[in-house]
Amino acid sequence: MLVDSHCHIEGPEFDEDRLEVLARAEAAGIVRMLCIGTGDWKRRSMQEAIRLAEQSERVDTSVGVHPHDAGWYDNSVEAEVLRLVRHPKVVGWGEIGLDYHTLHADRETQLRVFQRQLALAYQWRLPVIVHSRKAGEDTLRLLTQARRLSNAGVMHCYGGGWEMARACLDLGFFISFAGNVTFKNATDLQEVARRVPADRLLVETDSPYLAPVPVRGRRNEPVYLRHVTRFLSELRREPCARLEQASAENYFLLFKSGREPEP
Repeated sequence: MLVDSHCHIEGPEFDEDRLEVLARAEAAGIVRMLCIGTGDWKRRSMQEAIRLAEQSERVDTSVGVHPHDAGWYDNSVEAEVLRLVRHPKVVGWGEIGLDYHTLHADRETQLRVFQRQLALAYQWRLPVIVHSRKAGEDTLRLLTQARRLSNAGVMHCYGGGWEMARACLDLGFFISFAGNVTFKNATDLQEVARRVPADRLLVETDSPYLAPVPVRGRRNEPVYLRHVTRFLSELRREPCARLEQASAENYFLLFKSGREPEP
């Protein structure tokens, strides 16, 4: 049993062969894929992700506005997210968070939108899918402040060090590893992957990005998830089947959907 806890197969990179991508994933034993909504208004990412989830029982989805798109966030955008979150295939809120690497939106806007979405996720009793890039201090600060509101969640495509990972674990979060953990120069990240408890570990592709070794440089897709799990099993010195089973069980434990918000 294998679950891709984070992919973007609703995107234009898969327009030519999306059905074949799903078929390859099924043939490889991938029982579930979480197709992430990002709030990209130009390509209607959330709507397309929901549409794909409606077409495949193996696909779950999420809603949320990515920090790259935080500048779009206003009352009308929030109203649309709140309309979409009612869909029964929506199991998480994200991906949301902070990205200080490219700053598509300024820091204050990102912070405001992240805080707002943490509160909304709590109201809907949905786990949050957190994106944090070069923003570890502020990410931890906001997650810690929102602890009483937190419905837990996952640090997606983790790329930080052990101290941040430990702080996130203390907050009740899961840590998800993608293809970047297989890269030759990712020694610090690999040390984190050795230390994360098996009952708090998730795996993902982040398709179409970050294809793992030995397919690095190609368009990533869910079928390549086995390269990640095999690498992690060797790194952690545990059977691959056990790691895959544990990560799948962790996924189903975390992404239980609550359908009605609190008053």
